[in-house]
Amino acid sequence: MLGDLTRAQIEKVLFSEVIARLGCVDGDRAYVVPVTYAYDGRFVYGHSAEGEKIRLMRRNPSVCFEVERVEDLANWQSVIAWGSFEELHGETATEASRFLAARLHPFTGSRSAPLEVPLPQCAGPPPGRPSGRPIVVYRLRLTEKTGRYERAVDAPLAPAVEPPALHVPEALAAASVSTGPHGIRLGPPG
Repeated sequence: MLGDLTRAQIEKVLFSEVIARLGCVDGDRAYVVPVTYAYDGRFVYGHSAEGEKIRLMRRNPSVCFEVERVEDLANWQSVIAWGSFEELHGETATEASRFLAARLHPFTGSRSAPLEVPLPQCAGPPPGRPSGRPIVVYRLRLTEKTGRYERAVDAPLAPAVEPPALHVPEALAAASVSTGPHGIRLGPPG
């Protein structure tokens, strides 16, 4: 059974995942790359070493953002959103970096691909690691969202509970109780 996700189900997918595909445009050529992200109900936050996607988004800030949750080929949910790139600086970049690090910390077990945002000294986008290229902290302002799903059985998707829309300071404050390596509190509130 194929169907459209409700607004609440779209939000649930965006909140629950941390890996997406980001599409940028260079003239008549599309460029799509996987990214890690954190979503706060208003914006998608990310960071990247300076490179092709940052160059393209600076030139043309219109982006497409795709996230999926796949159980198997007959049971999946997919969200596609369109919006615009905004490069962050100063305290806004610092808050976004902390929020992103808190969200991604449980998934950063790799020593070969560490989270590149060292928080204690982060007064803005920190110098790149391990490439040495500067890190850009950014957000995507999503202006349109659609979602589709497929279920192998004729049962509706589990009802989605719409999470509260929080922007970075509130979302970071709600981020939880245990302290991670950079002094960020991690895990569910309570």
